Amino acid sequence: MRAVTTAQPLDVQPTPLALLLLGREADPKSERGVDCPGDLPAPSDPHLVERARAAKEKLGEKVFVLGHHYQRDEVIEFADVTGDSFKLARDAAARPDAEYIVFCGVHFMAESADILTSDDQRVVLPDLAAGCSMADMATAEQVAECWDVLTEAGVAERTVPVSYMNSSADIKAFTGKHGGTICTSSNAKRALDWAFEQGEKVLFLPDQHLGRNTAVRDMGMSLDDCVVYNPHKPNGGLTAEQLRAAKMILWRGHCSVHGRFSLESVEDVRARIPGVNVLVHPECKHEVVAAADYVGSTEYIIKALEAAPPGSKWAIGTELNLVRRLANRFAAEDKEIVFLDKTVCFCSTMNRIDLPHLVWTLESLAEGKLVNRIQVDRETESFAKLALERMLALP
Repeated sequence: MRAVTTAQPLDVQPTPLALLLLGREADPKSERGVDCPGDLPAPSDPHLVERARAAKEKLGEKVFVLGHHYQRDEVIEFADVTGDSFKLARDAAARPDAEYIVFCGVHFMAESADILTSDDQRVVLPDLAAGCSMADMATAEQVAECWDVLTEAGVAERTVPVSYMNSSADIKAFTGKHGGTICTSSNAKRALDWAFEQGEKVLFLPDQHLGRNTAVRDMGMSLDDCVVYNPHKPNGGLTAEQLRAAKMILWRGHCSVHGRFSLESVEDVRARIPGVNVLVHPECKHEVVAAADYVGSTEYIIKALEAAPPGSKWAIGTELNLVRRLANRFAAEDKEIVFLDKTVCFCSTMNRIDLPHLVWTLESLAEGKLVNRIQVDRETESFAKLALERMLALP
């Protein structure tokens, strides 16, 4: 007869990651899992719009509100300017008299605004948990390890880092420190042209799709010229020979919104809407970009629809808030604008900035209480700014 033993409780301590996922800890170095202090107004408060207007009016010229294109309409209503991440950061730098820059976007955007504005200005993010999954896919430690792998393979000295604007301040600083530049989705080709004048290879961070699409579609490279570095595998999952042969070393990162669009999405919308124009963002997968009629940045998408003839039909592969806003804007011109995918997909982190958070932020600032300040440390800022200035100097 077997003896029966009584199970003893295990002394298991939750890891920091587990605590983050449980929402019980904060990590200020991460784009996500950050606590947001303060008592927010109830989302059902019918006076939120009036409260936002009153607080903004009280602040007057002291506050400048930036609204990213992917924000909710209720937030965009109170933005002084709208645009993509880099345009907004540059707009913030162009308003030196504004004491407070309220950035209705995500964490890396507010960091860029802090880097480009003066020391006297305070950049505020209404919800500190508004991060970016793509930016989180490349940490400073992982990128430093990648550089060690490139060094061991004998290619680091010939490699120029190019980082997408959608990256943390730490990654921008690494880029600046190693002779690289930043790019946006609208100037990625110019940035890569510059990089290949400096070296033989490019380490492209953190969005593999923008890097691949730019290299292959816009610069005439082949898919074989590109390899993907996976930070979760030893040596990035690549051999030294693969690294030596590659021109583009792409980081294994992607946008959770644009990555959802598929070739099936394109085929389906063409079958449903005869004569439709498919217009997608270059963060989409390569097969989606190859099947589309037009490809371009957020600003490109807006301008393309502004110039489109009445009666034209468009399927747009980008964030749903923007697509819906454009559909409403151009409905009177008989332009049919639909979301590329059947599945509704907002940017979940961008949508953390809602009216209650904005009201709480504006009312706190109006009462003289600085909340949710985004501040990049001096050393990180200096190298990140160097990389950003290289981009600004691109022809």
